Amino acid sequence: MIKNIGANWIQTFLTIAVTYVLMPFTLRSLGQEQYGTWLLITAMTSYIGLLILGVPMASVRYIAKHAASGDLEAMNKAIASCAALYLVMGAVSIVVGLGLYTWFELSYTIPVALAREARWAFTLVIIYVASGFILQLPYGIMSAHQDFVLRNKVQIGSLLLRLGLTLGLLTWRPTIVWLAVIQIACLAFEFSVSWTLCKRRYPGIALRPHAFDRDTVRQILTFSVFVLLLQVGNQLVFQTDSLVIGKFMDVGQIPFFTVASSLAIYLMEFVISIAAVVMPTATQLETQGKMAELRELYLKWSKITLSLTLVPGLFLLVLGPRFIAWWIKAPGFEKSSGDVLFILMLANFIYLPVRGVSLPILMGLGKPSRPTVAFLVTGLLNLGLSIALAGPLGLNGVAIGTAIPNALFALAVMVLACRELGVSITEYVRYVFVRAALGCVPVLALLYWLRDRVGVRGFIPLLGSGVVMVAAFAATWVLFVYRGDKYEDLAGRARRILGRARP
Repeated sequence: MIKNIGANWIQTFLTIAVTYVLMPFTLRSLGQEQYGTWLLITAMTSYIGLLILGVPMASVRYIAKHAASGDLEAMNKAIASCAALYLVMGAVSIVVGLGLYTWFELSYTIPVALAREARWAFTLVIIYVASGFILQLPYGIMSAHQDFVLRNKVQIGSLLLRLGLTLGLLTWRPTIVWLAVIQIACLAFEFSVSWTLCKRRYPGIALRPHAFDRDTVRQILTFSVFVLLLQVGNQLVFQTDSLVIGKFMDVGQIPFFTVASSLAIYLMEFVISIAAVVMPTATQLETQGKMAELRELYLKWSKITLSLTLVPGLFLLVLGPRFIAWWIKAPGFEKSSGDVLFILMLANFIYLPVRGVSLPILMGLGKPSRPTVAFLVTGLLNLGLSIALAGPLGLNGVAIGTAIPNALFALAVMVLACRELGVSITEYVRYVFVRAALGCVPVLALLYWLRDRVGVRGFIPLLGSGVVMVAAFAATWVLFVYRGDKYEDLAGRARRILGRARP
């Protein structure tokens, strides 16, 4: 499990590194209005992805279940059935995309100079999203076999291709049309490579049209309906903000929010890397009747996820605005984006441990109904609050409209997971949160001292502050937070390592 999560983290870290290079480069190359238009297009077309109906997560669950039982025939039925579903969904998404294009033309005011590029870019992005459904098939096979290392190698290759193409093409001709072309090129690369590797890696895997099975489709869709609700909620939570800002404020304001939310979202990607491994692991443990190990998995990794969230999260909470000022190097981003980041990070300390462990465990156990409905309600509440608060509070109001529903969702799903696994809420809170919250006090004091007394600004001071903060965090977590821990006693492990190192 550690190997797979580590592979996911490497891929996520490289994605963040590439984003940190490309976001300011793209913003400067395109200009604020053209980049804001691109963000609006990607936010709108992302809703087409809902047509995938949660099939990828459902396919991972069923393929993983058949892999654990060694039923190759049932596995190939699931693969053929998923492939057929993806092709149908891709065709339907083209039609839906045309409707979204009409909405885009009628509802949003795009600068006249950008209108032609915006139309072409929107059309190409629709093609990209529709074609992307079938890419989930080889990735689902790899995830079901817990072969995350192989999957991540393909994604890293595509990431580097996107980096090179973006730097080269936008330097030559900075237009959002090229951004759309780059997405299609990377998609073609990923599918061709990943499917070839699946054929070689898993000899028994085959895509046979005659293996299509209606009963299998029915089982997948029964589960995936709840995953669809989860994805609808996810879209409302993380993709609606740009639409609200573009509609009720101005497209030029979207980058200020996106810069801040990107930091929060990429922190979430580290957590989702854990969730991607937790879900099939929970399915296997439940299939094998190992409920005690499942409860241990839940508590242990909830605390680990919270700890990993706090490392960058505390830094961003205090020094995030100054990091943005160095990163973007554009007037106004430090204050506007910094305030948004502060609000989003406060909610993430509660939301991310639940999103990374509690939710995927419930999905892996085949208990998707309540958490997915809760996430849908979260998305609708997010939309309503963001619209209501955008006028009086501006970008901060949109951020508050996102943060409050996320925190409420986390509390609800935490209670559901504890009840399902027979873990008391008191035990969960005491084990996961209490010591960690106390351990944050000296780390926060250090960060505020560095910000207010030392006056940290610029890359080298920020890097040095990060190193000092990580050292203080590690010492606090080893000597206090995890001291005597029933699952991971870091102080005891350190003593054993030092004991073996002595001559």
